[in-house]
Amino acid sequence: MSKAFTREETADDDDAAVLPQVPAGTRNYITPAGYARLRSELLDLIDVERPKVVDVVHWAASNGDRSENGDYLYGKKRLREIDRRIRFLTKRLEVAELTDPSVHHGNEQVFFGAEVTYIDEDGMRTTIVILGIDEADSARGEVTWVSPIARTLLKARVGDVLRLVTPGGTKEIEVVGVRYPKGI
Repeated sequence: MSKAFTREETADDDDAAVLPQVPAGTRNYITPAGYARLRSELLDLIDVERPKVVDVVHWAASNGDRSENGDYLYGKKRLREIDRRIRFLTKRLEVAELTDPSVHHGNEQVFFGAEVTYIDEDGMRTTIVILGIDEADSARGEVTWVSPIARTLLKARVGDVLRLVTPGGTKEIEVVGVRYPKGI
């Protein structure tokens, strides 16, 4: 098939489909630990991963016919993926606003970076940590500050009963604990 009839993917197409979006008019809040993880990943991609792949692509290109050279084709694809991730991380780190949750240590009000324990109307106890869009991992009980549960909990205090709107209906939840990490 002629290349004239195939659609080449652009980096912008892929970035838009994969990136978690920061709500318009808001900031990209991130904890110092989250910022450090993203920065470490960026530096690793630039200083370690990309040079390794460039060496493989260079070696594969020197072997001759590139059209059927798996190392060359895979290497070029991997380079595009790495470059896309580097662009993403660079953009996100440029607009990130560091927010240190330890400044609220000892506070009973929910702010960014809080570990919040709540009980729902069924008596189920849940603990979550409210973090930035680029650092939250739901498998570890972390939610983004723009998620419905976080938006409901933000600015609440221990003992507050709140109404959480879920796809299954509205639930009442009670905040029973708020913790922040200790400062250094």
